[in-house]
Amino acid sequence: MDIQQVSWDDAEAVRRTTEINEAVRLFEQPWSHPYLAETTALSMRYGWDGEPTDHYLVTVDGTDVAVAQYETATYDNHHIAWFGVDVHPEHRRNGHGSAVLAFLLERARKDGKTSVGMDSWAMSGPEAFAARHGFERKQVSVNRRQRLAKVDRATLDRLHDEALAAAADYELVRRVGATPEAELPALAKLTEAINDAPLDDLEIDDEAYPPERIVAYESAQAGQGHVLHRVYARHRGTGELAGHTVVAVEGLRPSIAHQHDTSVVRSHRGHRLGVLLKTDMVRWLAETQPQVETIDTWNAESNDHMIGVNEALGYEILSRAYAYQRSL
Repeated sequence: MDIQQVSWDDAEAVRRTTEINEAVRLFEQPWSHPYLAETTALSMRYGWDGEPTDHYLVTVDGTDVAVAQYETATYDNHHIAWFGVDVHPEHRRNGHGSAVLAFLLERARKDGKTSVGMDSWAMSGPEAFAARHGFERKQVSVNRRQRLAKVDRATLDRLHDEALAAAADYELVRRVGATPEAELPALAKLTEAINDAPLDDLEIDDEAYPPERIVAYESAQAGQGHVLHRVYARHRGTGELAGHTVVAVEGLRPSIAHQHDTSVVRSHRGHRLGVLLKTDMVRWLAETQPQVETIDTWNAESNDHMIGVNEALGYEILSRAYAYQRSL
């Protein structure tokens, strides 16, 4: 077995990596959006917010059989490494996944990590693989999709108006792209509210969001060609940012959008701000990005409140996924 790190600017290695990712997608989650070599390269180059993820291409006797990822955090949770192991469907049950996992575990030990994690779709094979190697299922999350052509506009308007009446002390502010520098400290504080989202049994510390991380996130998304749309709820009396929601519209495939963060600061909850923010986002996208067809979102299955908001807006379940973790 040969395990070689892949650089974003190695077009041939990226192409081969994309082919394996696409074969796995068709086998495991055909409803998800296809992998493209160009989007794969951009993801490798920029990541979610500039934090390091190393990508590997795995070959056996000259045949590509698997891909792997090794991800660590810059701003927090320095004790954890997160793995990705995907074996081509035609080359499974030959021990390749176990060999790749052994390689990743050894690197994590050398790096001084004390905990490691992996994800998979809710499938018996990957779950058995994780258990066999000492990983425990720690969280169940759900992937949902909103198809904007199916949104009931009358229901959307009713939900928006009801939420607006309950949030009379707040105003909505829309932003496209990078956040103005003067607003970064307030946005950093607001973003930390995501730490209240359920983690279930995951052994993860609160995430840190200094202003430089906000800049890195927005820069990484722009580098991939994603256009960020953010709606704030701002308290009229104090000027405090009380909540926000963020949607990224793909540049290469502008019919596809992804829901990123939606959160409300604890002291401002109880005013239906989550509903207000998300309904305003749909209305805004209809005005300025009418080509958007779908928005995908993820929530912990235990996040009853946000799931309730999403279901009211017509989000449909695509599949569940499992997060596993084990100690080193």
